Amino acid sequence: MSAPLYTGIATSTGDGRAGGQARTDDGLLDVRLAIPKEMGGPGGATNPEQLFAAGWASCFHSALKAVAAQRKVQVSDSAVIAEVQVHATPEGGFTLSADLHVELSGVDQATADDLVEAAHAICPYSNATRGNIPVTVDATVAL
Repeated sequence: MSAPLYTGIATSTGDGRAGGQARTDDGLLDVRLAIPKEMGGPGGATNPEQLFAAGWASCFHSALKAVAAQRKVQVSDSAVIAEVQVHATPEGGFTLSADLHVELSGVDQATADDLVEAAHAICPYSNATRGNIPVTVDATVAL
């Protein structure tokens, strides 16, 4: 493996997702955490799945823009919605699945599908999860 281009560092303190705090080493991200109401918690603060979804959506969006630029395809507008789900396992643990929804305009459906598949092939989050969790990816062309 090559030398890292960048290392993101974050520390979780307190009770982790159950009322703890997560903070990056540069202090730019500093959030309280809470278990979502849907999982029996109090809600009212962010959770690891939301943070993961935000990171993946942003990273995937950058990959999409890079692929479009490389292919000289003009996309007039785009958005990436990442949905990260938590599932209970029979053994009493938990696992994840994800759905990535990409909205594009300025291209036809076939081009949108190609761009999304190419972005999925180069996005670090997509590569890290490939074969580890179920992931669906789709593209919708906005008129």
